[in-house]
Amino acid sequence: MASRVLGLAREMMFAGLYGGSRWMDCFYLAFKVPNLLRDLFAEGALSQAFVTTFSKKLQVEGEKPAWELAHKMLTLAAVFMSLVSLLGIVAAPWIVDLLTALSRSGNSPRVYDPAEVALIVTMVRVMYPFILLVSLAALVMGLLNAKNIFGMPALSSCFFNIGSMAGGAAFGYWMDPTWGPQSLVGFAIGVVIGGAAQLICQFPALRRAGYRYIADFRWRDSGVRQILKLMAPAVIAASVVQINVVVNAMFAYAVEGGAVSWLNYAFRLMQLPIGVFGVAVATVTLPALSRAAVNGISNDFNPTLAKGLRQVAFLVLPSTIGLALLAEPIVSLLYERANFDVRDRLQTAAALRAYGYGLVFYAALKVLQPAFYAIDRRWFPMIVSFFALGLNLGCNYLFVFVLRWGHESLALTTSIAASVNFIVLYLAMRKFAGDPGTRGMLTLLMKLLLAGGAMAALCWAANRFLFADLSHMALWWKIIALSATCGTAAILYFLTAKLLRVSEAQEALAMVTRRLKR
Repeated sequence: MASRVLGLAREMMFAGLYGGSRWMDCFYLAFKVPNLLRDLFAEGALSQAFVTTFSKKLQVEGEKPAWELAHKMLTLAAVFMSLVSLLGIVAAPWIVDLLTALSRSGNSPRVYDPAEVALIVTMVRVMYPFILLVSLAALVMGLLNAKNIFGMPALSSCFFNIGSMAGGAAFGYWMDPTWGPQSLVGFAIGVVIGGAAQLICQFPALRRAGYRYIADFRWRDSGVRQILKLMAPAVIAASVVQINVVVNAMFAYAVEGGAVSWLNYAFRLMQLPIGVFGVAVATVTLPALSRAAVNGISNDFNPTLAKGLRQVAFLVLPSTIGLALLAEPIVSLLYERANFDVRDRLQTAAALRAYGYGLVFYAALKVLQPAFYAIDRRWFPMIVSFFALGLNLGCNYLFVFVLRWGHESLALTTSIAASVNFIVLYLAMRKFAGDPGTRGMLTLLMKLLLAGGAMAALCWAANRFLFADLSHMALWWKIIALSATCGTAAILYFLTAKLLRVSEAQEALAMVTRRLKR
């Protein structure tokens, strides 16, 4: 959670310095490339596969063979990712040509600017070593987690945000004190500094755990092969998601100047409720689902899955309503200052509303997708994600180049793809594991929509009377008014749900009561 808050602080800093400018678009587009490789290889597939294999070796064979496996994987990752970084630096012009291809198609409303392309190429080259640093950081984090050390690994991403902000601001100001386009190269350097900080901050904990690195190039090892084997399906599945993200950025760059930035600012806000509620519920639900499917699908499996989905619906639906109806005051409070103007606020709010429409489905996927791993159907979500990618591409082309809709249509496409993805996976889960209680969930959804309706009426009234003139509202008044609106709306939603006898509301009240009594 701290990392997400710091990530939001980073976006707020960018919004104040650069707003929704075409130069900010260049930075975000350049960052998509190393960030894609990070999500593919580092912070997911590699870490999970390494933890699984390392933990088994530690338990079965002891500490010495486990450390040797760590030597081999760290050496392999360092060599391979160094080669990937060098290849990326050399191939940067061709990579950027691909990323900006739609803006040169002749159908794009955006005017092609060689100066922007040159800046993107420079920043891609500067940021490529980030993938090497973050891959090593992911392995170190996995190693520490396997040794039951969780504190510093969990905080390491905070060091990335702090390092990228502080280092980026220092180099950016040094390169261009007026915060012009060249200062963004400083923030590209800051990304590399942040990656180094994420790795180095874990060294003291690693040393206390008893680990001393020794380079080991003997990669023809059963443990290394097992890690690479476990990585394969996860990398393929993640590649679809990340390709989706990059394709959206390519379309956004072709729409108009500022579109990539507006979508990025909105997506950061959309990620907050997913991280707070969706991931939290999934973290609790997955171990229970795995236990319920150890010797085949037991009677506990469907009730456990249904409970997770019900909790996500109860917790995330008010966030969906809030983001849709209070998008402008939220964006204004967090971003609107300095170079982030009224137009930026309106465009970012439009994207945030479109993202909000699919928020419940997006969060529910965090619970539903891992359930397929628990019943050993891990390849099915990957197949469905390919279908979702095709749907995303088709809708993007239709909305942008045929219907000539704006950047918010790209956020709408993301919501449509997430919704269809969830529905297909849910119907498949009914076939594989039986009905998890569809009738009960539809009944719950109707009750939550009634509770949400009361909340929506309050948010509409607040928009009409409190936030009618955001441009002239003082910051302190925005904070008070938005906090009061969100707090009152949440209480109204909860009380209405309780009156409608929504069991999740009763459980939430019991949990709060228990904590207050401690």
